[in-house]
Formats: sequence, C-alpha cells, structure tokens
Amino acid sequence: MIEIIPTNTCPPDLAEMSKRSEFFAGFAQWVQLDISDGAFTSALSWPYAEGQWDELESMAAGALELPSAPPLQYETHLMVEEPRQLGMRLAEAGIARVIGHVEAFGDDKEILSALYSWRSAGAREVGLALLLDTPLPVLEPMIGACDVVQVMSIATLGAQGALYDARAVARIKELHTKYPELVISVDGGVSLKNIAELATAGATRFGVGSAITKAADPSAAYAELKATAESALE
Repeated sequence: MIEIIPTNTCPPDLAEMSKRSEFFAGFAQWVQLDISDGAFTSALSWPYAEGQWDELESMAAGALELPSAPPLQYETHLMVEEPRQLGMRLAEAGIARVIGHVEAFGDDKEILSALYSWRSAGAREVGLALLLDTPLPVLEPMIGACDVVQVMSIATLGAQGALYDARAVARIKELHTKYPELVISVDGGVSLKNIAELATAGATRFGVGSAITKAADPSAAYAELKATAESALE
C-alpha cells in the first residue's frame, strides 16, 4: 500500500510542532517527525533546546499528548548522534514507527540493541535510515530486525528543499530485489516528477516535504502524489 507521509521537518519547539501537525491532520493519516540534535546535521530541533527534553519526558509519562494524535499517527526520523534513548522516549510517548540512522551507531550490536529497545518501549515498527553514500551491504546483519528501511534521496539532511538525487532509484531497486518483502521508504526531494519512478523501483512509503507544504493546495497535492504512485504500480 502506498503511503504519502508529510514531513514535520525539525520543528524548533512544541508549539510549532503542534501547528504543523494540526495542519497535516486535515488530510493525512501519518506524519514523519524529523528530529535533529545539531550534531548529526546542522539543524537543531525539538527536543534539544533548553527545557524541551522535559516536555518529551512528560509525553513519555503520559502527562502530555502528541499533537493531533489521534487521528494523526506518527513515525519519527532520528537525525541524531545518540538515537537509542530518544527513540525509546518517543515510542513511550506514542510514536508508532521509530527510524534511526545506521551511521549514528558504533557497531551492529548497538543497532540491534536499539531496535529491540524501541520495540520494547512500544513502537509498532522499527527501522533504519541510510545516507545517500552509505553502502547498502551494511544493513545485512540487521535487516531481519527491521520493519522498514528508509533510503535518503538527498545529500544534505535537516531542511526542506534539498535537491533530489536520482541515485536513490538504483538503491531502492537493489534493496527491493534482494529483500522483496521489506517495506522501503524514501525521503528527500520527492515530487510528482519522480514519485512514479521511485514506486516502480520498490518504494511504498514517501516522506514528502515541500511538494506538499509549498503547494497552492496541499491537500490536493497529497492526493495527487498518492494517486500517481499507485498508478505506477498498476
């Protein structure tokens, strides 16, 4: 099933996160919450400014709710150097899918431990994201523990509007050929110009930023992206 997932890219604070989530909830079933610690990428987002980790802890304890959830469901893309604890707190807060970067970990054992921890904390799905130049074979020891792999299709992370890199198509095709049952997500520069090719290559989930948020009619843009990807698979 094709999923179009608007990206709530590195919100600076809870108020902005809430504003964006309320907007996306008007037409989308899922949202991807992108989080950066200012080290893995240059962006600094919630909950890494002063006092914000306490807000996350309150969410994990049930004292605060994720904005617009339900009906909006959340996945999170962790662009941070120490993703294990963050992923656990977000899962405890109700985020259903937790995706961390393979490049953020020291070794395979750390990755497998984190995936287990996120699942144990309540995440329904866990997975790994790869930077554009990270070789796909690094996934092999962990692939059995992943529900999803997210292929980045931009070279620079942390902000909307980065240029799409068509090298992602071959990477998706290679992953899909080797692991046909694996859910493959793609994130970065996804638009009407490339979504059909990405879907044909094997991606079924699409993190979409500016192609929705900068559209004259974001709801219509969301629907058109979904229809175009679905048509490519018919």
